[in-house]
Amino acid sequence: QVQLVESGGGLVQAGGSLKLSCKASGRTFSTYVMGWFRQAPGKEREFVAFISRSGGNIYYADSVKGRFTISRDNAENTVSLQMNSLKPEDTAVYFCAASLVYSVPVNPANFVTWGQGTQVTVSS
Repeated sequence: QVQLVESGGGLVQAGGSLKLSCKASGRTFSTYVMGWFRQAPGKEREFVAFISRSGGNIYYADSVKGRFTISRDNAENTVSLQMNSLKPEDTAVYFCAASLVYSVPVNPANFVTWGQGTQVTVSS
């Protein structure tokens, strides 16, 4: 089972950009589909983006479509989330997660391994 560590969060002004990275340990990273999720204070964790094992299939939440880009590098065991045109409502703790199950719509319950999260704060 992989272990995940996120990095790249921080404070940014509205309209700015951040890139989150998630580094996976272990040799089986390419067997996992990967997702990014976020949780704002007082709200439930929500889906942000999903990428298949090869990177050939990608899905986004409607709220981030056109602004966020998910990518992965199986040779480096990393998955990234490029976030552009950030809005205050994007403020949340962002988590990367790994699943052995390819399921669309994305179901967080299928994700067996989660990172510790990284805080993203967007000021207005």
